Amino acid sequence: MSKLFVINCFFALFISCQGEKKQAIDEESKAFKMSIERWSKIINITAKTKEVLNDWPEYNALETSFKSIYKVASTEDLSLVLDDLIDQQKALESSKYPEVFDKAQIRTRQKVFKTYILKTKGDLIYSLDMNTSVAEMIDAYNALLKEMNIITSNTLDLKRILEEDTK
Repeated sequence: MSKLFVINCFFALFISCQGEKKQAIDEESKAFKMSIERWSKIINITAKTKEVLNDWPEYNALETSFKSIYKVASTEDLSLVLDDLIDQQKALESSKYPEVFDKAQIRTRQKVFKTYILKTKGDLIYSLDMNTSVAEMIDAYNALLKEMNIITSNTLDLKRILEEDTK
């Protein structure tokens, strides 16, 4: 009789724990979906910048991977997107930059973007609140795009100005 009681208690405990586990997973997914709406959007790039970027396949691959961050539905999806972003960012970093963007300003902003990708990945691994780090990563990506827009829209000829100073 006592064996039957122990088995029934174990069975009841097992069933009750399963329901809480599933509920916790559902709540985590719902909380994650709600935060996507608060993330800032990717800024638009100018036509001149787009012309230069069309000939840079490594950047185009990174952009495609980055845009998929807005389609994630769970932390597992975010983990896959971040892994892909890390790979694409490494490829971009080792690629040949277009002459217009082969500047310290672009490389520095790209390193900041890489830092926030890795920070977000770390927050995901350690189950920390990743909403802040994802927002910072998006801001870093937007800063990279803003700098590209600034460089392509700059009409000053620095070589000519420097030549005038040396005379």
